[in-house]
Amino acid sequence: MRQIILDTETTGLDPNQGHRVIEIGCIEMVNRRLTDRHFHAYINPERAIDHEAIEVHGITNEFLTDKPNFAGIVDEFIEFIRGAELIAHNASFDVNFLEAELKRIPRAPSMVDLMYGGAPVDTLAMAKEKRPGKRNSLDALCRDYKIDASERTLHGALLDAELLTRVYLAMTREQSRMFGGSENLQQGSRFEPIQKLTDAARQQRVIPPSDEELSNHQAFLDTLRESKADIVWDRSQS
Repeated sequence: MRQIILDTETTGLDPNQGHRVIEIGCIEMVNRRLTDRHFHAYINPERAIDHEAIEVHGITNEFLTDKPNFAGIVDEFIEFIRGAELIAHNASFDVNFLEAELKRIPRAPSMVDLMYGGAPVDTLAMAKEKRPGKRNSLDALCRDYKIDASERTLHGALLDAELLTRVYLAMTREQSRMFGGSENLQQGSRFEPIQKLTDAARQQRVIPPSDEELSNHQAFLDTLRESKADIVWDRSQS
């Protein structure tokens, strides 16, 4: 299974109000193992960035002046994520922004077409299910899963994707062990891999009914016959 852990930074909160993607960070995993491949791009949004957004990620309009627009990076981005399972924190935010960007590109595929299964894995929803009543921001998850996030003084798409990769592996570690995975496992997990039985190890065991069970079965059939019911047992014996 090929998985892409993705994060974006944007000019604001709502693509429907014309806000744009300004940074994309993607990390690749195959069969729950990190590869050496990633995708990272800063993007000129061709519009002003909200001051509140700059306070979150620290990316300024001046910094993005000489960066390509989304059309300039779209082919490489599409090629990188195509066919992979997409994983993101509060995934609808990232996917909705990327969908809005793709719609501006003639003949570009949709995010639904690009993602394996047509929908992302949302680690925020996963965390809320596993940790009801707890804080489930990326910072909180890093703290609770003992993941070093000391470099994260501001949001950044690639750094956040790297941290989310570690969080995702931590949250799904026991599940992986249940199904026999040996990678990225936590020592001392209470789960042991499920062993698949081979045909050679299987022996059919036949337990014949006792005399009492046969007698009870016959009495039950006689009762049904008296009620003139259509008994499948009788038809199968004829």
